[in-house]
Amino acid sequence: MGSGRLYAAVAAGGFRRYATYRAATAAGVFTNTVFGVILVHTYLALWDEKPHLGGYDQAQAVTYVWLGQCLYATLAIQGGGAEKDLMERIRTGEIAVDLYRPADLQLWWLAGDVGRALFQMLGRGVIPFLFGAAFFPMALPTDVTPWAAFTVTLLLAAIVSFAIRYLAALSVFWLMDGMGVNQALMVTGIFFSGMVLPLNAFPGAFGEVVRVLPWAAQIQMPADVLMGETSALRAFAFQAAWAVALLAAGRLVQSAATRRVVVQGG
Repeated sequence: MGSGRLYAAVAAGGFRRYATYRAATAAGVFTNTVFGVILVHTYLALWDEKPHLGGYDQAQAVTYVWLGQCLYATLAIQGGGAEKDLMERIRTGEIAVDLYRPADLQLWWLAGDVGRALFQMLGRGVIPFLFGAAFFPMALPTDVTPWAAFTVTLLLAAIVSFAIRYLAALSVFWLMDGMGVNQALMVTGIFFSGMVLPLNAFPGAFGEVVRVLPWAAQIQMPADVLMGETSALRAFAFQAAWAVALLAAGRLVQSAATRRVVVQGG
C-alpha cells in the first residue's frame, strides 16, 4: 500500500471508530446545543453593556459562540483526541508496537486524529451550528469564497491542534503519566483558544500576546475569516507557520524520546 493510501486508511479508521459511539455523539450534540444557548444569552448581555467588544457586533458575537460549539469536539479543545490514546500506549509500553510499524509515527497519529476531527465536526458540530443559525441572528457570509477559505482554516486548525496535543503526549516518555499534562491541556485549550471569550476582547499587552499564540489558530482565526474580520491569506500564513513549527518541534521531541526507549509495563 502506498503511503498516501496508508494514511488515508488510518484516517478512515479514525472516522469509523468515533462513528460507533452513537449515544455519546447524541449526548454531545445536546450538550453543545444547551451550552451554546447559555453562552449566547451571556454574550448578548455582555455586548449590551459593551457594544462592539473586540470589534464584534452582537450578530458576530452570536456566530462566534456557535462556531465554538461546532469546533469544541472537532479540535479537541479540552483534549480527548489522539493524544489520549498515545499517552496510554506510552505509559503501558504498547508504543513499542507503533515504533515497529512501517509507517511514520507522527503522520500515523495525525491521520487518525484528522479522521476523528472530521467525524466530530459532521456528527457533533454541524447540528448545534445549524440550530444557532435557525434561532439566533448570525453574521454568516452569503458568498461561497469566505466559506471556501473557512474550510481551509479548519484543516489548518485541526493540524495545529494535533501538533499541540502530540507534543504534550510525548512528555509522557519522561513523566510516565499523562494526568497532569491532560489537565494542563484542558486549561490552556479552553482559555487560550478563545473558547470562553474571543481573544479580540482581551485588552492591552496581554491581548496582543494571546492572539499570537498557537491556540489562536484554532477558533479565533477560522471565526475571523468566516466573518470577514481578517484576510484569508493572513490567517493561512499564521496557521501554517504554527503548524510547521509545532510539527517540527514534535519531530525533535519524538526523536529524543525514541532514540533510547525504555518500554514500560513489562
